[in-house]
Amino acid sequence: MTDIRDRKKDHVELTVTDGTQYAQTAGFERYQFIHNALPELNFEEVSTEAKFLGQTFSFPLFISSMTGGYSEAGPVNSIIAEFCEAENLPFGVGSQRAMLEDDSLTETFSVVRDKAPNAFICSNIGGAQLIGGLGTRELTTLIDSVKANAIIVHLNPLQELMQPEGDRNFKGILAGIEQLVKDTEIPVIVKETGAGISDHTARRLLNVGVEVIDVAGAGGTSWAKVENFRSSNSSANHHFDEWGIPTADCIQQLSKLEWERSFEIIASGGIRSAFDIAKSLCLGAHFTASAQPVIKAIKNGGYEGLENLFLQWHKDLKTILLLLGCDGTEKLNSTHLKEKLSLNHP
Repeated sequence: MTDIRDRKKDHVELTVTDGTQYAQTAGFERYQFIHNALPELNFEEVSTEAKFLGQTFSFPLFISSMTGGYSEAGPVNSIIAEFCEAENLPFGVGSQRAMLEDDSLTETFSVVRDKAPNAFICSNIGGAQLIGGLGTRELTTLIDSVKANAIIVHLNPLQELMQPEGDRNFKGILAGIEQLVKDTEIPVIVKETGAGISDHTARRLLNVGVEVIDVAGAGGTSWAKVENFRSSNSSANHHFDEWGIPTADCIQQLSKLEWERSFEIIASGGIRSAFDIAKSLCLGAHFTASAQPVIKAIKNGGYEGLENLFLQWHKDLKTILLLLGCDGTEKLNSTHLKEKLSLNHP
């Protein structure tokens, strides 16, 4: 049986390779922006600020959960934490399951609060770990280790089923989420890990008190591929490598629920540029999230690599906003997009 620390290390190493990315797209290429030739704006006055859970951030980007649970994760988490503190961005640590099973790994997570005393940080636990309820000690440890502002529950049945040592029981997760909402005073965010959340699933989550849903759709990293590419996986099943709902479709489905519920939508899964961010907001997302490009930038260039990536995305988003005639991200909506005609259209 593979040690959970080795598994976490494998995950991060594999996500930065092209072979673990979906062949199907997130769906953003189906849309194009409607150019505004008379924007009547000053580029210097265009703002990229965005609100999330009542707080204002410098940019509509949440650095998604990915790292933690093995010794080498500490330095990566430190860079992300320092950067988010400096740029006023929210972020989440990776699954803290390993920390709950081995408290020697706590420091690979707690380092983020040391490096980012004022940042918005989210704890993270898998839905399967909530079956039967999370104990008071475990919940307290989960939150206190990073002094969390919110807690993320990740849903990943596809990934678990592709993982030889993965969970096979997913009965009772919804009840566990409902209990978690009751047991904690901080917001609960539920996310997929790359296969998407449909409107039907979203409605069930909203019914038990979830405040934020991160769609984490198909089009970015395929966690089925990640598991199937692990060298220790002797029972790889590539039939499910492309399973999932494209991110753009998830956003559109969930945004239609807003007339009946008050909740926030995070778009993630294949967010690879400022163009993807802007299109997500136009389609109905309130915020976006990304992990793979961030980890890749850090792996290739450390803090400076991450800084260069962000500066490019920041400049591009400001340019997009101006070319749409918007002075801020809150002005983005479906009127700024048109769906491209299919190549097969008569």
